[in-house]
Amino acid sequence: QVQLVESGGGLVQAGGSLRLSCAASGRTFSSYAMGWFRPAPGKEREFVAAIDWSGGSTYYADSVKGRFTISRDNALNTVFLQMNSLKPEDTAVYYCGRGHTIVVVTTPGGYAYWGQGTQVTVSS
Repeated sequence: QVQLVESGGGLVQAGGSLRLSCAASGRTFSSYAMGWFRPAPGKEREFVAAIDWSGGSTYYADSVKGRFTISRDNALNTVFLQMNSLKPEDTAVYYCGRGHTIVVVTTPGGYAYWGQGTQVTVSS
């Protein structure tokens, strides 16, 4: 069974930064794409960012492009989300997911496992 554990959330003022981490169990972490999602009105989960198995390709929602950076360290079985220039509308629980394959997907259905989430609150 794969387990994902997010950390790094917290309360920050608008314009500030946070770095989220997602640690995965299992020996095949590098064989899968990883992504970050957050809840949104009318959606199960909204895509935020994703990264392919090698870290060579990254994808972002338009709302976070230029402010957030996703990365991964396969030796540590960990994926990161560096969040800069945070806005109040970024406030949400952030979930990391492990994809079904090495292929990056930007919809929740493309992810087989999820963490419990970490709360990010941005004050104005």
